[in-house]
Amino acid sequence: MPFKDLRDYIAALGKRGELKVINKEISPVLEAAEIADRVIKTGGPALLFKQVQGSQFPLLMNMFGTESRTAFALGVGSLNDLQDKMNALLGQKPPETLWGKLKMLPKLKQLSDMLPKTRQDGPCHEVIISDNPDLNELPIVKTWPLDGGKFITLPLVFTKDPVTGGRNVGMYRMHVYDAKTTGMHWHMHRHGAAHFRKHRDLNRRMDVAVAIGIDPQTLYAATAPLPDGVDEMIFAGFLREEPVELVKCINSDLEVPAHAEFVLEGYVDPGEMRTEGPFGDHTGYYSMEDQYPVFHITAITHRNDPVYPATIVGKPPMEDCYLGKASERLFLPLVRKILPEIVDINLPVEGVFHNMAFVSIDKAVPGHARKVINAIWGLGQFMFTKIVIVFDKDVNVQNIKDVIWRLGNNVDPQRDIIIQQGPVDVLNHASPEIGFGSKMGIDATKKLKEEGHKRVWPPVISMPAEIKELVTKNWKEYGLD
Repeated sequence: MPFKDLRDYIAALGKRGELKVINKEISPVLEAAEIADRVIKTGGPALLFKQVQGSQFPLLMNMFGTESRTAFALGVGSLNDLQDKMNALLGQKPPETLWGKLKMLPKLKQLSDMLPKTRQDGPCHEVIISDNPDLNELPIVKTWPLDGGKFITLPLVFTKDPVTGGRNVGMYRMHVYDAKTTGMHWHMHRHGAAHFRKHRDLNRRMDVAVAIGIDPQTLYAATAPLPDGVDEMIFAGFLREEPVELVKCINSDLEVPAHAEFVLEGYVDPGEMRTEGPFGDHTGYYSMEDQYPVFHITAITHRNDPVYPATIVGKPPMEDCYLGKASERLFLPLVRKILPEIVDINLPVEGVFHNMAFVSIDKAVPGHARKVINAIWGLGQFMFTKIVIVFDKDVNVQNIKDVIWRLGNNVDPQRDIIIQQGPVDVLNHASPEIGFGSKMGIDATKKLKEEGHKRVWPPVISMPAEIKELVTKNWKEYGLD
């Protein structure tokens, strides 16, 4: 069963022994982040700070802090099980016979049951503050010493396309300027930024709503690298296997999760920009100041006794790494639909996901690795990948030792490296321009003579299976235990 809301998830963590309640008063400026960082780095529990200086609301951190906890949050036994969910969805082919169509009806109903449901009102409206909303009442954290201020770090930002009416839900950090304004960190490649540009071109004020504190599957959906046109709330319903309940905002036509702990309502003026940052980011470096739109808050609504969630990002591993690994596992079947020769993909956490990808393929023809490299750069957010390295199918790309060994042995730099230019992640501080730079593809597969390798390619050293079994059977008799 999915988690109904954040409170349901917190209670479940407590039952699993994965929640630590801290009653000592702590500061939201650096202290909470330092505590969370230490706990995350040691694979520790989620943290619920009951006494936060300057706020009456408790603060939740590290809700996704291990791979097993992230799997639990997403309703699966392990992150690899996410592939089964995606394969089940992708494997539904249109039936050709009447009997096939009849058998398909339950599945079609199941899919329709994933669509979001709108209700008249919800718990997120139990308290409405529209006269003088004040962000300072929330336990918003400052995570690193050079940060430009406090940042809201787990917001679900709801916007609508002014032309099509299509909804977007993204997770974009929000630099708190004062009680009623924040930055809106829309990277140029993100759907939220596309909605903003359309409003700007129409010279139209943009309604924005921000939900904070929701069930973990809906939260994850806002971070997922979904294709254009896929509604994050429908995707959340797919993950939850039941619909997300939405409620209309009090000041706009936007809809937000009815069980959100907090909702910030407001607008962005198309011509207004302000300095945002610096911010200690998931790359392990600060992303520096830049100009971003300004979000004006007109109302804050919240539940009775709400809980405020936050995360800290920085040098990996951090809890966002596990969300990234979830995306890697979940979307691998979709990538295979386009590139069936791919065996596996590893986006190592040390590569902060957009810096490096290890790919194994079932190589069949000369130049196959190059074909895959260029195809990956054309797949949605894979376009940001700075370095793509392709290996043969027998290489376990999840084993970094195996990856480095093969990379060192199988690559002739002049022949096997591709340098290309194109879009790069805005957080790639090494590129000479923001959002544009170079990328590298490396063919680490066994080379064919058609690829210019005239020498004999040597076999990998390995011991016969029967000898391994013999030694294993007699190991104690050798007296080596």
